[in-house]
Order: sequence, then C-alpha cells, then structure tokens
Amino acid sequence: MVLRVRSSDRMKRSAQESFVSEREQRSKSKSNSRTKSKQKKKITRIDAKMPKKPPTAFFFFLQDYRKEFQEQNPDIKSMRDIGKACGEKWKIMTYEEKVKYYDIATERRAEFDKAMAEYIRRKESGEDLETEDEDDSEFDE
Repeated sequence: MVLRVRSSDRMKRSAQESFVSEREQRSKSKSNSRTKSKQKKKITRIDAKMPKKPPTAFFFFLQDYRKEFQEQNPDIKSMRDIGKACGEKWKIMTYEEKVKYYDIATERRAEFDKAMAEYIRRKESGEDLETEDEDDSEFDE
C-alpha cells in the first residue's frame, strides 16, 4: 500500500506540473495572439489625393433600378427589401441587358486607371510632396 501512495503522489506531482506548464503555454500563446492583433490594428495613413475606385456595373444598375422599384412599390421602404429585389432582378437579367451597365463601368474604370497612373507618376516624382509642404506653410503663417 505504501508503494501505491508514493506512486499516486508522484502522479499528482507530475499532473500538477503538466497542468502548470499547460497554463503557462496558454498564457504565452494568448499574449502572442494579443500582440498579433495589435499589429493588425495598425492604421495605415490613407492618402486623400489618391483616386477612389469606381463602382461596378451592379452599382450603376442599382442607381437606375432602385428608382423604378420605388415608383412601382411605394409601400416598400426598407433598403433591405429593395436591395433583395435589385439583386434578384440582376440575377435574372441576360447579358445583353447588362451590357449597358458594363459599358458604363468600363468607361469609369478606364478613367480611374488614367487617374491612378497620373497619381503614381506624381507620387514617384515627388510633386505631391512639394504641394503638401506648400499647404503646410500656408497654415503656419
């Protein structure tokens, strides 16, 4: 019986040690995940002069169809229901009906690409930095 008691003491100690080591590992992994989440939360500075991306063909369709849908169904006022109806209509439409909106989106995308190329060119040449410095000097006076 004495041997059983000693072995159970050993087992208890080893169990406690493993429990403590597991707890330490958990706390380390939690602290690592906290630091990772803090790193992800770094806010990148958004350049106000950078051109915005253009809307897709679906959003141009939404502008047109939303007005029609609200005129036909004045009792439906929730944006959720209107959005669902627009989505269903978009799925049903054939490619020929959608071409009009794809053309508009393509034109806007081309304008955006030109503006973005110009923005990148100015940024690389340093023209934007000079204008920012000039703006700052006006406010310092």
